[in-house]
Amino acid sequence: MSIPDIGIISILALLLFGPDRLPGILRQAGRIMREVQNTSHSFVAEMERAADINERPTQPTFVESPPETLLEVEGPTRPDPAP
Repeated sequence: MSIPDIGIISILALLLFGPDRLPGILRQAGRIMREVQNTSHSFVAEMERAADINERPTQPTFVESPPETLLEVEGPTRPDPAP
């Protein structure tokens, strides 16, 4: 849009809505635009997060069971050498 186009639209809006209602209408339009933009950013972020999860290779997790006896922890004991 060029500057003359914006000027013509501004004059038409002023004539249609009047100087009392025009600021409120523009404020409401700004709120709607901000809400649409926030929703759009949220949607894009969620899609990127979902794509990252799907592209990330899964690593298998290995869980060892705890040793059941002290022998498994320390290993076999050797007898003391005779003096």
